Amino acid sequence: MAITITVLYPNTQGSRFDVDYFVNTHIPLVEKHWRGKGLTSVKLLKGAATADPATPPPYQVITVLGFESLQAFQAAARESGAAVLGDVPKFTDVSPIVQINEELG
Repeated sequence: MAITITVLYPNTQGSRFDVDYFVNTHIPLVEKHWRGKGLTSVKLLKGAATADPATPPPYQVITVLGFESLQAFQAAARESGAAVLGDVPKFTDVSPIVQINEELG
């Protein structure tokens, strides 16, 4: 069964997030390690607003990764998760929230 991994980077006041590094270096690193190992899609979302204009978006960036299966993701993470996660401090100082999702429809 296909799954979707969401990686949410909280929009913490005063935090650092280098969008250029994230898009041009980190995401190609993710694709290098996980394409061909079950990764089927990558979608990048940058928080722009909320329904209340006075409230900033709760997340700076959301990454949506499609995987063929939970087992494929787990195998890819075991094999090269350290390299992917080890790159995170190079573009942000916030801890990402990772959620594994089953598709409902």
